[in-house]
Amino acid sequence: MNEPSSRYLVVTGMLVMATMISMCQAMGNNVYPLILVPGNGGNQLEARLDREYKPSSVWCSSWLYPIHKKSGGWFRLWFDAAVLLSPFTRCFNDRMMLYYDADLDDYQNAPGVQIRVPHFGSTKSLLYLDPRLRDATSYMEHLVKALEKDCGYVNDQTILGAPYDFRYGLAASGHPSRVASQFLQDLKQLVEKTSSENEGKPVILLSHSLGGLFVLHFLNRTTPSWRRKYIKHFVALAAPWGGTISQMKTFASGNTLGVPLVNPLLVRPQQRTSESNQWLLPSTKVFHDRTKPLVITPRLKYTAYEMDQFLADIGFSQGVVPYKTRVLPLTEELVTPGVPITCIYGRGVDTPEVLVYGKGGFDEQPEIKYGDGDGTVNLASLAALKVDRLKTVEIGGVSHTSILEDEIALKEIMKQISIINSELTNVNVMNE
Repeated sequence: MNEPSSRYLVVTGMLVMATMISMCQAMGNNVYPLILVPGNGGNQLEARLDREYKPSSVWCSSWLYPIHKKSGGWFRLWFDAAVLLSPFTRCFNDRMMLYYDADLDDYQNAPGVQIRVPHFGSTKSLLYLDPRLRDATSYMEHLVKALEKDCGYVNDQTILGAPYDFRYGLAASGHPSRVASQFLQDLKQLVEKTSSENEGKPVILLSHSLGGLFVLHFLNRTTPSWRRKYIKHFVALAAPWGGTISQMKTFASGNTLGVPLVNPLLVRPQQRTSESNQWLLPSTKVFHDRTKPLVITPRLKYTAYEMDQFLADIGFSQGVVPYKTRVLPLTEELVTPGVPITCIYGRGVDTPEVLVYGKGGFDEQPEIKYGDGDGTVNLASLAALKVDRLKTVEIGGVSHTSILEDEIALKEIMKQISIINSELTNVNVMNE
């Protein structure tokens, strides 16, 4: 057999390249628009201090920290690398705090602190938590790049972002939740606008972690006719449907969220006041075995049924009433949202299952006994959603955060998105 000529190989290569470009262009025209909803801490927050602000120390004076501010006095609150330095960790804690107003039955910012969410409708605040430290604070960068490369999406055209003030959570029926409810209204308008700007195609909602809880409740607060018109699919990555045991450690002893050099006790007060953190405490719906304690101390053992006692015993008695009245009813039932759902999560990673505290109490870090999960969320919680039209994909060895960048995980996510989009491709072929 004769060897193919170099000219033949060049022509063949050009034809293959042209075909690939044509396929990519066709793919870009055959995707359902997609909106990303991040998890807890998964987007930037900006703050501004007014005259009512009372710094807890000279380090927190508005003229000293931060030095650099945007027009109007706004500055990045999350994420800011200065939080690594102890004096400024306290400032961060003070400014991120929420306060429960019993008269209003709602949460609000610390006095003198205004906080806003930049770039709503764009992925800009989701890609990196600090654009100056892209490698260290990358969040959804790899996911967005994979959607562009492998599925033909165009950032800020067919991929949009829905960042939010992740400190706030939703509340049970009959209780106000001004900030989180406004986010759901903004998300609804973004879905409608995105659909309108993409030939009326319904939208894929793709969430990570806490974002999955918001999306689930968002969908359940819309009408069936609205969902049929505007929602194609809900893809939930690493959603903590029934909370996490590691969240009890956050409340008891603080959690640095992997940020080095930070004393967890310095950020514990703010983390306790975060309404969304209460939402992530273990639910009796999932952690229903009364014989298996989640937290053990020399004096008492706590299951999910003793959460109010746990909050009081760690020194956060002011959180008991809002938890029992506003948060607990939200966790008691996972209602089907009436749209197709694909849950993708990791397992096979050591995940806190029992926290054992010694004589030093809750100011010391506990001994941890591990079970299965994604390193943050327990497997029982990841797999807790049991609704109609549900597809579940488990990925071994992938952690709660690495699911957004791990090569195997990204390939699986792209595969599931491509399956959803293939329905649109098939419709277009039939119409030709």
